[in-house]
Amino acid sequence: MSAILLDGQMVHYEVLGRGRPVIFLHGWIGSWRYWIPTMQAASIAYRTYALDFWGYGDSAKVPERYNLDAQVNLLKGFMDQMGMGRVALIGHGLGATVAVMFALRNPDVVDRVLAVSYPLDESRLHPRLRTQSPEELVDWLLERNPTTEPVRVEAAKTDPRAIQDSLEGLATIEAHEASQKLTCACLLVYGEKDPVVPAPSDEVFLSLPFQTHGIVFDQSGHFPILEESSKFNRLVMDFLSLGVGESPRMLQLKEEWKRRVR
Repeated sequence: MSAILLDGQMVHYEVLGRGRPVIFLHGWIGSWRYWIPTMQAASIAYRTYALDFWGYGDSAKVPERYNLDAQVNLLKGFMDQMGMGRVALIGHGLGATVAVMFALRNPDVVDRVLAVSYPLDESRLHPRLRTQSPEELVDWLLERNPTTEPVRVEAAKTDPRAIQDSLEGLATIEAHEASQKLTCACLLVYGEKDPVVPAPSDEVFLSLPFQTHGIVFDQSGHFPILEESSKFNRLVMDFLSLGVGESPRMLQLKEEWKRRVR
């Protein structure tokens, strides 16, 4: 296990591979661990990092740092300590929100953002996310099998307040407007069957700026990372290989997602 200290508190992270840095940011349910298959796929060509936010996994449980701003500052402190320059950010749910907020505040150091289950409309989030325990949320969202076991095990480490405090901040950040202001390439990915963060309408997708693109995975719920892992990992590699300044709309579409690409 690798860790750094930020203001005297431990932040846990793991790293694989060599090359340009890519940071994976987990969602409201689970921890860094469910990124392992994607990290392994990307580590062939990139240096991949995944960390635990405050209140999650093996990072410190510090309630005053559970708000969105503090989680964004965690990412900034982590990058500063690791001596990173420009990075690609790949986030899911909470991690997607942190990635977008960080990119807006630090455009000079973010090369691109892939945001999975990014809540463009906070009012459409399922209320169970606010009322149920992490363990109950895992049972609701994922089948029991070896692929999903990392989420189930790590959910038990989550301080429920970390979920609640981050959700309280969503209403103030105007997520849809934030995504419109990004200057870097941004790919939004959703699961068609996601009950937590419903996929946006076609009208919303059509309103995205040129440097932003949206894709819906037909067979996925809240965790396309795990539920359609092979397809997701191929998409990640295609996105990371885009040239600087190229829009994700230029991605060469794979046959299996042509029908639902927006």
